[in-house]
Amino acid sequence: MSEQPAPAAATPSWPDGVSVVMPVLNEERHLSEAVTGILGQDWAGPLEIVLALGPSTDRTDEVARRLHALDERVVLVPNPSGRTPSGLNAAIRASRYEVVVRVDGHALLPRDYVTTAVGTLRRTGADNVGGVMAAEGQTDYERAVARAMTTSLGVGAAPFHVGGGEGPAETVYLGCFRKAALERVGGYDETFLRAQDWEMNHRLRATGGTVWFDPRLVVTYRPRPSASALASQYFHYGRWRREVMRRHPETVSRASALRYFAPPAAVVGVAAGTAAGVVASLGGPRTLRWGWLAPAGYAALVGLGGAWFGRGLPPAAHVELPAVYATMHAAWGLGFLSSPPDLRPPHVEH
Repeated sequence: MSEQPAPAAATPSWPDGVSVVMPVLNEERHLSEAVTGILGQDWAGPLEIVLALGPSTDRTDEVARRLHALDERVVLVPNPSGRTPSGLNAAIRASRYEVVVRVDGHALLPRDYVTTAVGTLRRTGADNVGGVMAAEGQTDYERAVARAMTTSLGVGAAPFHVGGGEGPAETVYLGCFRKAALERVGGYDETFLRAQDWEMNHRLRATGGTVWFDPRLVVTYRPRPSASALASQYFHYGRWRREVMRRHPETVSRASALRYFAPPAAVVGVAAGTAAGVVASLGGPRTLRWGWLAPAGYAALVGLGGAWFGRGLPPAAHVELPAVYATMHAAWGLGFLSSPPDLRPPHVEH
């Protein structure tokens, strides 16, 4: 385990309270459950929840207004663009307390999350403390996605996905921040529509702060419910991970390079091998038949991986798992390969 940083100077009463910030867009299905879990925290001090409401097309705003009417600790602020980083910044600006906990509308906090996170923040002196993204599905397809999101074959070996020992980390899931640290780096970069948490944690570390992983902070995450939604999610993950690499090339280490380049390499290899095999089948050079080894090898990898990592899943979810792995890899790889030179959205200052 890495050596802990020296505790930050603080009075025994620190912090004066906790502000939970949540960007919300089309979260009708999970919002009430997520907010109820936050209001039920065992944290003994003052607590508020600031919901940044984007332009939802479902009943999210109605659910949010009802939650606000039931409990004055639920605060509503507008997020006209609907973009996650702008919603986070709007909620942080509206927050009252010196510790900020970042939560998503489809994340469910355990009852002791805030108390544990604040305790670790005090003990380590870190700028941000976070833990494990514990994906948990409710349908067979979601259960397959959840299993893929918690295995090295699906997402690599990042501790916030697969677990690990406590200590400094590049990034963590969500986070419990010192508000002063967020203000020090200017908040979230609103030009990052995805990967904004990773980018924020990079800037915290680059300015002398510590990002701390605590495996006791296990947050339930609800995965995407369909193949199309999952593909869209991972396509944009791949696009924006490449943008992080462009803007912060110093962040690419040997370990991370393997995670970043494996999916695009698989896409290129399978596509090239399939094309070669087809050409051979149509009368081209016989040696091109070896190209079929690429798609066959990849199919064997996800098939055997699905059989191994799918142990304990319901039969229907187990059967889905290889296709889920392939969807995640292909979408991420295609997103990475097709990422344009500059992904900054319009109408956001550079």
